[in-house]
Amino acid sequence: MIQLPNTLSVYLGKQFLKNTAIIFGVLMTIVFLADFIEALRRGGDRDDMTIGILLQMVFLRLPTLSLKLLPFIALFGAMLTFFRLAKTSELAVIRATGVSIWQFLFPALSIAFAFGILVLTVINPIAAAMQAENDRMEAKYFERQSNLLTLSTNDLWLRQVDEDGLSVIHARGVVNQGIDLTEVIIFQYDRGDIFTGRLDADKARLRPGYWDLENVVITGPNRPAERRERLEVPTSLTLLQIQESFASPATLSFWDLPGFIATLEKAGFSGDRHRLYFYSLIAGPILLLAMVLVAATFSLRSLRQGRTVMMVLGGIVTGFVFYFMTDIIYALGLAGNLPVLLAAFIPAAAITLFGLAMMFHLEDG
Repeated sequence: MIQLPNTLSVYLGKQFLKNTAIIFGVLMTIVFLADFIEALRRGGDRDDMTIGILLQMVFLRLPTLSLKLLPFIALFGAMLTFFRLAKTSELAVIRATGVSIWQFLFPALSIAFAFGILVLTVINPIAAAMQAENDRMEAKYFERQSNLLTLSTNDLWLRQVDEDGLSVIHARGVVNQGIDLTEVIIFQYDRGDIFTGRLDADKARLRPGYWDLENVVITGPNRPAERRERLEVPTSLTLLQIQESFASPATLSFWDLPGFIATLEKAGFSGDRHRLYFYSLIAGPILLLAMVLVAATFSLRSLRQGRTVMMVLGGIVTGFVFYFMTDIIYALGLAGNLPVLLAAFIPAAAITLFGLAMMFHLEDG
């Protein structure tokens, strides 16, 4: 087995980068146009919305959307690279010199893995910051305001809006992942944001349609303090709404996620959703490498047998199967049927093993 010359390695790497960039450009153009059309539909009838604001929001979402498509970009970019090399007979010449399939794939595999590391450490924080800014603009222009105000290891602030006005809830402790709050203060405001009263309670339990307060002190403007053993305060909040109102994992960078997860869990909430996202980010470089292996499996086998259409269809089917399989496994992890760590790494590990097995079979065949 001969050593792959450095010049050839650089050439193969450049071909992979060029073709992957083409796929990236095509897919991102489609995504941008689709997202912009949807933004026009949503914001077209608003007086305070301009084309400039809509374009800004679309651009802010684009990095996060591109990261979601990254495995497919790697897959189709590698397939295009191998297809072009085969069409120009460069692949046949390289193989005829005694270069193994693993040496031939090494430049593309190295680039995919290295780019995955770059995404994890540099690009992801940028995308997260842009997504967070987009969410702030969504809240401002589309009036999508989160119920959660702030969360720390010692304090929780919630806001709830109903027909009577606004209530701001402060709690010193959280139990049962948000069902029970301790050392609770509720500040009540009318529809004109004028303060109307305050409720102090030792404990508040979230029940369907209301907060069940214990040992309550009721105070307000121009009224004496009143004590009650129990009090029901209407609410439209649900446990799911509270848990989902935390910062979206996509708005937190790879470097910030561990601290945020620790804060969530110290406050009494589950950090599984954010932990799953964190582990899936770590699995990202392996996943990109695996997609190159899968692309080689379909491309080289199909080109060897003269079935180009089968190559394209095989890649598309693999992409969709991987997408749905990943969603199912992630759902199992969030439901507690699988350990979160295992759920995050199963998709990348499974498709890597599939690619390796098929490549060994192709090389031996």
